[in-house]
Amino acid sequence: MKNKLIALAVTLLLGGSQVWAQAQQPATTAAPTASVKIGYTNMEYILQNMPESKDIQNQITIQRTQLEKNYQEMSKEFQDKLAAYEKGQAQMSDLIKADKEKELQGLQQRIQEFQANSSTQLQTKYNQLVNPVMQKIQKNIDAVAKESGFTFIFNLDAGSGTIPVLLYAPEENDVTELVFKKMGVALPSKQAAAQPAATPTTAKPTTPAPKKN
Repeated sequence: MKNKLIALAVTLLLGGSQVWAQAQQPATTAAPTASVKIGYTNMEYILQNMPESKDIQNQITIQRTQLEKNYQEMSKEFQDKLAAYEKGQAQMSDLIKADKEKELQGLQQRIQEFQANSSTQLQTKYNQLVNPVMQKIQKNIDAVAKESGFTFIFNLDAGSGTIPVLLYAPEENDVTELVFKKMGVALPSKQAAAQPAATPTTAKPTTPAPKKN
C-alpha cells in the first residue's frame, strides 16, 4: 500500500512539472501572411497612345518610303536590262550573252541584299525610337506599383496572335489609367479599340531571274 502511494505521488509530481514547463513556454502565433496585390496593364496600348507614338510612326513611314523608292529604282533598272537582254539575245555572241547574264544576276543579288538590309534598317530605327519610350513607361509603372501597393504588375498582351498572359482579372486591378495619369498623358477613350502600333516592315516584291536559252 505504501509503495502504491509513493508511485501515485511521483506521477502527480511529474505531471505537475510538465504542466508548469508548458506554461512557461511562450505561446506560438501564426506568422503573418504578406498580402499580394496583382495589377495588370497593356504596354502596347500605352505605347500607341503616347505623344511620341505619332512621331515614331512618321519617322518610320519616311524611312520606309525612301527605301521603297530606292527598291523601285533598282527593280526598274533590272527590268529594263532584262527586257533589253531578251530582245537582243538572238544577235548576241555567246561571250556577250554570258556577260549580260552575269550583270543581271549581280543586279538581282544586289536587290535581294537591299531588301534584307532594308528590313534590318527599319527594325533598328524602330528600336532606337521606341526603346526610350518603353523605358519611360516602365519607370512610371514601377512608380504606380510602389505608390498603390502592387506586388506584381503583368502585361496583359503577350503580343499579336498570342494568348493573353492573364485570362481573367478584375477591372479594378487595371493600372493603365494610373500610369497615364502618372505620366501626365491624356486618357484615351475607353471605347476606342487598340490599333496595332507602327511596325518596321517593308514590301518584299520578287524580281524575275534572267532567262537563259
